[in-house]
Amino acid sequence: MIDFIVTIPARLGSTRLPEKVLREIAGKPLIQYVHEAAIRAGASEVIIATDHERVRAACAAFRADVVMTSPDHISGTDRINEVASKRGWPAEQIVVNVQGDEPLMPPELISQCVETLASDPIADIATLCHPINSLEDWLNPNVVKVVRRADLHAHYFSRAPIPWQRDGSEPTPKRLPDAGAFRHIGIYSYRAAALRQFSALSPAPTEGSEALEQLRALWHGMEIGVGEALVQPPHGVDTEADLQAVAQLIEQRARRC
Repeated sequence: MIDFIVTIPARLGSTRLPEKVLREIAGKPLIQYVHEAAIRAGASEVIIATDHERVRAACAAFRADVVMTSPDHISGTDRINEVASKRGWPAEQIVVNVQGDEPLMPPELISQCVETLASDPIADIATLCHPINSLEDWLNPNVVKVVRRADLHAHYFSRAPIPWQRDGSEPTPKRLPDAGAFRHIGIYSYRAAALRQFSALSPAPTEGSEALEQLRALWHGMEIGVGEALVQPPHGVDTEADLQAVAQLIEQRARRC
């Protein structure tokens, strides 16, 4: 069995949905659902990395391991690297970044992300993707897209609909790109050494333009392995509408139990 640690970056500030990690769903803060999924995945440790005392207090209420980090980090990976430094993790320790706005993240995808990295000696980072089957998702800038190379490593990530059809024909619900369109699932695994390498890099122009931290790694030549997810995860929470949709799903699951 592969030993891994899950660290959940949980910044209080959020542009599109203020304080979303603390928004309540069925009596629990959103961040608690992410924490529970990480525990079910079999992580040896689950740590919440935050920049705000209110998040720390909310997580302490459900007895989570919380590390306070600088409010100045520009990405979740930088925040996790601070935790790695404080905890003194060895270079080969596998660390998984599960974003704090993914309350419905299936535990099996956390495990798959670990296995994708562990089985790929070339990859510095591993993540997951899933086929896009709807025109709405392909055109939605909140649904991040990824194009993979032949070796199943990332070629590029974008909020734009990629790959685009060069023949000029308009995409339709029945005709997405011939090359296949893939949604990026916002979960990453790294070895602690790659975390340190990433955080030492200067931010990339593409990272700032797209607001996607993984583009810093590609810009500087790091390799990102991209596995195709075994199951399709629900979307994360970016908007008030997303929050309400997630709340309905959680309530439906509770009624079935």
